[in-house]
Amino acid sequence: MTSSIVYKGELRTEAEHLHSHRKIETDAPLDNQGKAERFSPSDLVATALGSCMLTIMGIKARDMQVDLEGVQIDIQKHMKSEPRRIGGVDVTFHFPSNLQLDEKQKTILKNAALTCPVAKSIHPEIEQNVVFNW
Repeated sequence: MTSSIVYKGELRTEAEHLHSHRKIETDAPLDNQGKAERFSPSDLVATALGSCMLTIMGIKARDMQVDLEGVQIDIQKHMKSEPRRIGGVDVTFHFPSNLQLDEKQKTILKNAALTCPVAKSIHPEIEQNVVFNW
């Protein structure tokens, strides 16, 4: 098993990663009767996309002996209604100005991000808008 999730009341859950015993909590968003005091489940989906992209890029970068420390991603989730669902995710990469990459390295890292397992698992109707600010 990967995780165990408990409903804590008041539209909140607590998930435990069973291997590490680390925990995360969720809350419903303001526009869906929650307090938005924690990530919502759909926030975690959008955030997982960015985390996966950075992780797979990190693997490729390590193979190329490139240090990606300090790379930041901003995530913007867009919801749709009828039915309520994630309609799109904007992913904006910000690379440190001191990171010197040639075009081949940029292409390899970009392809790694765009083909990460989460990106390939998200339904094709969910738009993934990805910007790389090198």
